[in-house]
Amino acid sequence: MYVTCLDLEGVLVPEIWIAFSEATGIPELKRTTRDEPDYDKLMKFRIGILKEHGLGLKEIQDTIATIDPMPGAKEFLDELRSITQVIILSDTFTQFAAPLMKKLGYPTIFCNSLEVADNGEITGFKMRCEKGKLTTVKALQSIGFETIASGDSFNDLGMIEASKAGFLFRTTDQIKKDYPQFPAFETYDELLSAIKEQLAK
Repeated sequence: MYVTCLDLEGVLVPEIWIAFSEATGIPELKRTTRDEPDYDKLMKFRIGILKEHGLGLKEIQDTIATIDPMPGAKEFLDELRSITQVIILSDTFTQFAAPLMKKLGYPTIFCNSLEVADNGEITGFKMRCEKGKLTTVKALQSIGFETIASGDSFNDLGMIEASKAGFLFRTTDQIKKDYPQFPAFETYDELLSAIKEQLAK
């Protein structure tokens, strides 16, 4: 039996931090896991920028409220969920993901959590487990599931590599060049066809 594991940002919804960077006019917040492989370093950098500008959870949630899933994402997810189990594995946070899950029809998501002070300041973050995506895929495999995985960033490569089938989706030219062994797709139809092909094997 298969479980398909999908990244969230860049695959089903736009990058939250890029949207927030554009809303606030702070270019430094455009950095994502496509640019910085070390997630711990990236998050500490982001929290420092937020503190410097006096921004907290509420401001980010206000931006998230304006974000819609990518065109076709919900339809893709609905069809995928009709033929296989799907779990979204994301390095985002429950405080960010909840409104987006509503717009996607409440799929299952495993993500992390933010540490937030009473005044709304983001003071830290708690990762669900180390190397959350890869660890989760291995855990699913340990209880009898085969996994199919797809994502767009450095932090997706572990789960893609460890899965029975792994696909890059709307990734960077550099990642495509560095990891030519993984098929790379640009449309949901292509990705859905590749997943269906694997499920039929």
